[in-house]
Order: sequence, then structure tokens, then C-alpha cells
Amino acid sequence: MVRVAVTVEPVGTIVSHNDDNSQGDSAMPTDEAGAEVTRPVLGTPDDFESRPARPARLVPYVVIALIVAVLSGGWGYVMLHANGNPSVGADVITFDASAADSAVITFTVHKPADRAATCRIQALDTKHREVGSREVAIPKGKSDLEFTESLRTSAQATAVHVDYCDLV
Repeated sequence: MVRVAVTVEPVGTIVSHNDDNSQGDSAMPTDEAGAEVTRPVLGTPDDFESRPARPARLVPYVVIALIVAVLSGGWGYVMLHANGNPSVGADVITFDASAADSAVITFTVHKPADRAATCRIQALDTKHREVGSREVAIPKGKSDLEFTESLRTSAQATAVHVDYCDLV
């Protein structure tokens, strides 16, 4: 706490000892008689009346909790459905990209047996640019199927993969 020596003027005015410039109310209070009182500039806690006790405010916290719950639930819903159609999956077993104008891929598809699907296979070059792709129809009847497909490429492919599979 900073304590400042303040002198009390008997007539209640502020006196400046700087006679060259009039400072008005910004001058330090002094007492010509020399009576000096030391107290904090802003007062002590006893100088102020106590604040009334406030009732607990539960409503804002409940509103904030509801907003957070709704936003969290919405974000969870978006993240759950952003994965596309998770009931169809594909795994690449092998691919051959040795030919300059074509590529061959062997892959398995896992889907519900009573639904048909389509899968897109894609060939990429060394700079990960697409050099060939095509859609493959997957018939209904079995849940796990293996396919060997070839696709034409516009340049030498270095990788072939299943881009996506969707139920029809």
C-alpha cells in the first residue's frame, strides 16, 4: 500500500508553493501551519460502506452450460456424419503400376450383403496427381467381395488406391 503524507488545510483550500504557474486543483494539499496527517490517498477500507451481499446468480451459469451442451452435441453430430458412409469399407490387397498406360489393382470390399455399392479406384503419379480413375459397381449378395480391376492411365502411375465406396 502506498502512503502519502497529506496535510490538511484549515480553510479547505489547496495551496501551491509554485507561484510562477497556477496549478489549480492539481496542486498537492499543504498546511501552512505544518499540521501533517498520514493516510492512504484513496482511503482505508473503513472509510467505505460495506457492499450489500448479492444473491447467488445461478441462471447465467445454467444458460452457459446449456449453450455449451448444445454446441458440443452439434459438433459431435457433425463429426459422426462427416465420415461419410462408414458401413462400406475397402482394403487394397495389391496393385501393379509397371505399365506406362495402365494399372491393375486387387482390393476387397466390406458391405452389408443386401445392398449394392460403387467404389472409385484412382491411379496417381509421383506428384500425387490423378492419372486415371473409374467407378466399379459392387453387386449385392455377399458382404465381403474381392475384385481385380484394371484402369487406363494418361501417364505412368506410381500408386493405385480405392478413393471411396458408397452404398447405392
